[in-house]
Amino acid sequence: MSGGKRHRWVLLLLLMALSMPLWSAGRQPSLVITVIIDDMGNQAGWGEAALTLPGAMTYAFLPHTPHASRLAQQAYATGKEVMLHLPMESHEGNPLGPGALTLHMTEIAFKRTLQDDLNAVPHVRGLNNHMGSLLTRHPGAMAWLMQALRSRNDLFFIDSRTALETVAQQMATEYGVPNANRDVFLDNDRTLEAIDWQFDQLIKRARRQGYAIGIGHPYPETTQVLAQRLPELRSLGIKLIPASEMIEYQRSRTLWHVSSSPSPKVAKSSKP
Repeated sequence: MSGGKRHRWVLLLLLMALSMPLWSAGRQPSLVITVIIDDMGNQAGWGEAALTLPGAMTYAFLPHTPHASRLAQQAYATGKEVMLHLPMESHEGNPLGPGALTLHMTEIAFKRTLQDDLNAVPHVRGLNNHMGSLLTRHPGAMAWLMQALRSRNDLFFIDSRTALETVAQQMATEYGVPNANRDVFLDNDRTLEAIDWQFDQLIKRARRQGYAIGIGHPYPETTQVLAQRLPELRSLGIKLIPASEMIEYQRSRTLWHVSSSPSPKVAKSSKP
């Protein structure tokens, strides 16, 4: 077997091993979505209601908030995935709450604050940005963040994409931090009709690209809509998966497309 073919077989076998939970009997997996509930920790009642949502939900907790530690423990105990919802400076100057990362911090203060935030939320598997429309535009600040995450080597990053000019995911990729980005915000408009419509957009995005990530909040309206819509996913051929599994799924798809692309043919010389 030639070196090129051997390399291709090794890559295919690696892909199959990594993708075992999502692939079976050689068939295409279901469409997959991830739903993350942000801003957990401030409101006890809203948070507890959100934690009753069915399936492999993911919850992102604001650090140093009154109920974050208890609710994160509760989420973990019931098999839900826990993230840190990391406050970052916004372009609009909105209040950020405790544990915020800002543009004018020194590197030492920046990384110390990040570590304090991670310590404040138990069972964290990854993180995403809370606000951050200013900070996520700055490569230097995002480089510090990704350096810290890479040194941990056990956390992923999801770019909430609060600014079109964000470089957060790009820097995560450059530093080798597992990453993905948000596709749909579910509840910028808190009316039941608007949230329901946005959930439809999440499904459409998943059908178009094979996967989608939606972000919402523990508003009573969001919890009500999700409680009604999440049980429908199975009949639609869609699987709800936690954020960490979504990142692995996207990485596996990328490997699959690379390995299944035809290798360029080398032109043979006409000389003997």
